[in-house]
Amino acid sequence: MNSHQIKAVIEGLLFVAGEEGLDEKQMMEVLQIDRKTLKFYISEMKELYSSESRGIQITEIAGAFQLTTKSEHAPYFKRLVQAPSSTTLSQAALETLAIIAYKQPVSRVDIEDIRGVKSERPIRTLTAKSLIKEVGRAEGTGRAILYGTTKEFLEQFGLRSTEELPPLPVPDSEEDSEEEVDLFLSKFQEQMEEHENDDNQQD
Repeated sequence: MNSHQIKAVIEGLLFVAGEEGLDEKQMMEVLQIDRKTLKFYISEMKELYSSESRGIQITEIAGAFQLTTKSEHAPYFKRLVQAPSSTTLSQAALETLAIIAYKQPVSRVDIEDIRGVKSERPIRTLTAKSLIKEVGRAEGTGRAILYGTTKEFLEQFGLRSTEELPPLPVPDSEEDSEEEVDLFLSKFQEQMEEHENDDNQQD
């Protein structure tokens, strides 16, 4: 690979790794390059992303490299979350929220195992809406972030604690299980919309 291809692969790897990022060892193994070469490319990419025309950057947190947004763009991200068109949660966000509500504390990997698809984006959405938050780190390699619901989640759903969540009955069939989840998601979505309407009327 030439230098352009290597930097493109690094960008792709960091995107796929998401918020957990990749450490030097992982990147060297995948790219089959030494530490000095890796640092050279990372440095070049950081310089490239420092341009005002770019919206992402490479940051190093706890020994892992991540692709992140820039803090100076935060007001726009906040505006996006607060926009009326983003009030309704997507099906992916609702599924993720339901899993976190019932399985908390739970890691992103566990959520993705249950859903069968990547869930980084729904997690970001739910975090931005203050419905979930980081509640700790898992034991073992990587110490993955664990997520749980928030006080705002309880307020939105009218619960005093998560112990008041509707019980999930043991399904007689897979179809029954899916129906119970759909009912929970529908009820929660209605609750979210009612809350937003109340807020708008008060405004």
